[in-house]
Amino acid sequence: MIEFEEKAISAAHPSIKHGFFGRQGGVSVGLYDSLNCAVGSDDDALSVQKNRQSVASQLIENADDIQTVWQIHSKECVVIEAPFNAGKDRPKADALVTDRAGLVIGVLTADCGPVLFACCKEDGSPVIGAVHAGWGGALKGVCEETVKVMINQGAMLESITAVIGPCIAPKSYEVSVGFEKPFLEQDGANEHFFKPASREGHLMFDLPGYIASRLARVGVKNVVISGIDTFSEEERFFSYRRTTHRKEPDYGRQVSAIAITE
Repeated sequence: MIEFEEKAISAAHPSIKHGFFGRQGGVSVGLYDSLNCAVGSDDDALSVQKNRQSVASQLIENADDIQTVWQIHSKECVVIEAPFNAGKDRPKADALVTDRAGLVIGVLTADCGPVLFACCKEDGSPVIGAVHAGWGGALKGVCEETVKVMINQGAMLESITAVIGPCIAPKSYEVSVGFEKPFLEQDGANEHFFKPASREGHLMFDLPGYIASRLARVGVKNVVISGIDTFSEEERFFSYRRTTHRKEPDYGRQVSAIAITE
């Protein structure tokens, strides 16, 4: 089930469809209840396949899968021109870009920041992107790399819309003191994204705010933050941090997906 849509993406081009999907509306059970789309999880493979088909078909009729990469918390971005096998053939990267109609591209998250991009070339044709931006990938520059790749594909910078979907919110993202060091070494102004926590020796980190700032620095003027917290919304979203706190053996991942329909 689509949990969040942003009108700014729909307005970018009439042939672009997207959805930030939650955990509801699938066939998985137990820890993965119910729309787990992660090939790499220990969920039943057939259930995952059915979930992914369900998501894909909501964006493009008769689509049989989502194109997702083997996510490694990097800044790597790949251009997708044709479907690849969801298992062995997945590229190791954290972002995808395409200008091809009929492909549903997406990223899997469970607290990390999913970012969907929509824009146009000079001739008016669309370009789309999907990014998995955890703190590591965001710090390394995965969003900026994706903007660069989109521009190389012909996208006009001023037309780019980026939407940061449901992810762990500042009120829920507690980190140990010291976590902030590489962010401050990168830019002292990043201190803005860290606030004191109630526990001594800890800070609260604003991941979506940090992602938005990185996009703004490379000239993306239309950035939207959903403001939805995956950690606190248990009925709607999977959360790696929630699973960790409970010492559960595994966790599901929701998908954020986008497609050019024609």
